[in-house]
Parts: sequence; structure tokens; C-alpha cells
Amino acid sequence: QVQLAESGGGLVQPGGSLRLSCAASGIIFSINAMGWYRQAPGKPRELVAAITSGGSTNYADSVQGRFAISRDNAKNTVYLQMNSLKPEDTAVYYCNADIRRYMWSSEVPNWGQGTQVTVSS
Repeated sequence: QVQLAESGGGLVQPGGSLRLSCAASGIIFSINAMGWYRQAPGKPRELVAAITSGGSTNYADSVQGRFAISRDNAKNTVYLQMNSLKPEDTAVYYCNADIRRYMWSSEVPNWGQGTQVTVSS
């Protein structure tokens, strides 16, 4: 069984910063893409940022230039550095990773439990 454990959420004032972390554990042969999604109340879940195993990244237009995604392949961990936070960034942030558990198995998307980020004065 694979688990994704997120940390780093919380309450921050507008203009502030937070860093989210997500570590994958369990039986893991390889991890392809990893990413962060978010879901605000009454809205669908949306992609915030993603990163491939080779380090290629893409971002939602709303966070481009403010957020940075990175990963440590040795630790099976993905990070999201969030700067210049705005109230509209308030949401539950979910980690996602496409994981292959064994050499012969297919990649399966796995999700974390979510961490709350609240941007408010």
C-alpha cells in the first residue's frame, strides 16, 4: 500500500508564504509525475502545479510566478513553495503522484488526504 503524507498547510496573511511537502511511502518502484491540486468550497478540484520525474514543470496561470514546485526523487517527496499568497489561494491542497509499485505493474494515481491553506488577514 502506498501513502502520500502532506504537511505545511496553515493560516497565513495575504502576501505571506507557505511551503507544502508531500512524501510518498510504501512499496514504490518508481514515481512519474507528481503534482499539487486544490479545491476551494463550491469549486471543482483544479491543477495548481505538476512536475515530471525529469523535472519539467507546468503551472496554472493563476499561480505562475508566485508558486514553485520541486521534488526530491531520493526521498519520494514533492514540494510546493507558495509566495505572495492571496485570499483566492484559500483551499484544500492535495498531493498527487503517479506511482508504479513494481517493475511489472502499471502507474496508478495516488492522492494525499489534503491540507488546508487559508489566506486571510
